Amino acid sequence: MEHRLHLLVCAGTGCVANRSFQIKQKLEQEIIKNGLQDEVKVISTGCQGFCERGPVVIVKPGDIFYQQVKETDIPLLVEEHLLKGRPVKKLMYKPSGKEPPVQKMMDIGFFKHQRLIVLKNRGRLDPENIDEYIGFDGYLAMEKALATMTPEQIIEEIKKSGLRGRGGAGFPTGLKWEFCRKAKGNLKYLVCNADEGDPGAFMDRSILESDPHLVLEGIIIGAIAIGASKGFIYVRSEYPLAVKRVKIAIEQAQDYGLLGDNILGTDFSFSLDVIQGAGAFVCGEETALIASIQGQVGRPRPRPPYPAESGLWGNPTNINNVETWANIPGIIQKGSQWYSSIGTENSKGTKIFSLVGKINNTGLVEVPMGITLREIIYEIGGGIPNKKEFKAVQTGGPSGGCLPKQMLDLSIDYDSLTKAGSIMGSGGMIVMDEDTCMVDLAKYFLKFTVEESCGKCTPCRVGTRNMVDILEKICSGQATLDDLDKLEFLAKTVKSTALCGLGQTAPNPVLTTLRYFRDEYISHIVDKYCPALVCRDLIEFYVIPEKCTGCQRCVSVCPTGAITGPRSQPHNLDKDKCIKCRACYEICRFDAIAGDAIRIKSGEEA
Repeated sequence: MEHRLHLLVCAGTGCVANRSFQIKQKLEQEIIKNGLQDEVKVISTGCQGFCERGPVVIVKPGDIFYQQVKETDIPLLVEEHLLKGRPVKKLMYKPSGKEPPVQKMMDIGFFKHQRLIVLKNRGRLDPENIDEYIGFDGYLAMEKALATMTPEQIIEEIKKSGLRGRGGAGFPTGLKWEFCRKAKGNLKYLVCNADEGDPGAFMDRSILESDPHLVLEGIIIGAIAIGASKGFIYVRSEYPLAVKRVKIAIEQAQDYGLLGDNILGTDFSFSLDVIQGAGAFVCGEETALIASIQGQVGRPRPRPPYPAESGLWGNPTNINNVETWANIPGIIQKGSQWYSSIGTENSKGTKIFSLVGKINNTGLVEVPMGITLREIIYEIGGGIPNKKEFKAVQTGGPSGGCLPKQMLDLSIDYDSLTKAGSIMGSGGMIVMDEDTCMVDLAKYFLKFTVEESCGKCTPCRVGTRNMVDILEKICSGQATLDDLDKLEFLAKTVKSTALCGLGQTAPNPVLTTLRYFRDEYISHIVDKYCPALVCRDLIEFYVIPEKCTGCQRCVSVCPTGAITGPRSQPHNLDKDKCIKCRACYEICRFDAIAGDAIRIKSGEEA
């Protein structure tokens, strides 16, 4: 049956958390109520990417983009748009309060500056329906690889494409496949690493939720090339929706003869299972992941031997992350020349980032390698909220580096980020504004890696813990400049001596903040003052009487009753009751709440 309109309801985790399943149900009820069931079809899709604006509903044809839709909006949407043909402007995206709403999805800056390869099916198909994936040329690349290419030709095509592993290290994918194919042994394994553990990162989760068959197709092509007969998708158990959809996809692929014995009538057989990890960050490291699959404690081991030579149960094993596998079908279908024409000389193709933090448009973005930080943050991300100044961006997750505003025009590629002291990582990108304390930030991420360390090697187990102790001394005003030298020495030592990638990259937030924001460390140590007014032991807040209008917004948010005063008159702030939560500072519209160093306010000499 041909339908006049299709309503695509985002059913990624973010929108689901905002009741998108209920919105779909309400839409279907209203459509039936108005007798439109033969004209309008509602489809649940994967993540649309614009997570900050969810729940999202897109009307096709027309690509009308509705955002932050509530169940109470549904009757109006159905009556006005579906019955009368009048798009509902109040549900459309507005770049700012003064600008008119934007109707079409691709007219929104967040979408129009992206380049989609891995996310090509974003929001346009039902991830639980294999027929829809096939309808968008799904599994044609696998058929081509199986019917017309030798394993060596497949590997050569991947090598010529310039694809590098998207899990963090950036090792050439085709070369990795070649090592595994040439390794001795009749039994070989493939692993899809979906153990995504970076705070604020959700690239792999979204791909698996939105387009699981794309990942399966890439894995099957890899199995043909390497000669593997068995594969595993290792996904953290905190991703229940991704696990559900991947399992459905595997069952469907088996039913269609795309997985299992004698695939598409050939002598090639390949099976795939899902393994759920317990959420240990260290299991993102290849050898720790292998140990976990084998039922052992997830701890890294020294390399060599590399997994390509001796991996699962001592057999050659190839491991790539979700995004890497998802790039494969496009390369095989369209050719290495097409793929290598995108990006820079040493960083080909596109990269997916989870854009989060102090930015207007949070979400999932896919951009060509070589794009600048400025383009991502301002053209796609919409800039910094509340007219604040951009201060820094961290790339590469908790083990990445913090890059300052003078590097906004830095090209996003493997070489440029490494030279700047950061890493590409799996794709986390956290934006910070002027209210971020870089010392406190370094402490936060280092604490994360300390908690996630497996404790096997001394540099990571002891070195990172000692670094956290020094950072806590700095944030509390108890450190000296000698401590700063010791911190830098420890960071460099851990980076060069730790056993695995977790320990080797853990010092990056410290080293880059020391490199680009050393003045903030000096201020904490010498002036006993936190310029961002974050470190509670070094600041106190007070009211500026001549600026205070007595609006009582600060009174309403103070959790301890520290701010008092009658309406329309300057208020008072009791320092003994103040817990320095910053709620009053952040809500005041008149800059009437200020902060200063405790030693200065107490009358000591600055």
